[in-house]
Amino acid sequence: MNSPEIVGTEWLVEAEGCEAAKLREPSVLKQVFANIIEDLGLKPVGDPIWHKFPGEGGVTGLVALTESHLACHTYPEHGIATFNLYCCRTRPEWDWSGRLGELLGANNVTVTKLERGSRNRAESAGGAA
Repeated sequence: MNSPEIVGTEWLVEAEGCEAAKLREPSVLKQVFANIIEDLGLKPVGDPIWHKFPGEGGVTGLVALTESHLACHTYPEHGIATFNLYCCRTRPEWDWSGRLGELLGANNVTVTKLERGSRNRAESAGGAA
C-alpha cells in the first residue's frame, strides 16, 4: 500500500462578532489579505478580484496564489466573515483569532485545518457508492 501523501493544507475560518461596517468595506478586507500574504510569504498570481454587494451587503474577495488561493466572504447582517486559505506547501500558523479580532473586531474565531491528500481521499471514499 502506498504511504499517505499530503498535497496541501487548507484553513477554513469563521470569524463571528465582527463589526458590520468593517465587513462592508473592501479596503478593510484588502488589508486583511495583505497581512495574510505578507506574514505567510505567499505569492499572488495577478490582481485579487473583489466584489462589493450593494447597499448594506458584504464583500467577496479571491486571490490566486502560486501556492493555491485565498478567499473571503463577509456577512455584515450577521457579523460574520469567512476565509479559505489553501497552500500546497507547509506554512506557519497565522494568528487568525488575534489578527481578525484586531482588524475586524471578531470576538469568536473558529479555525478548521485540513491536510489534503490521498490519505483523506481513501478515508472518505470508503463510504461512497
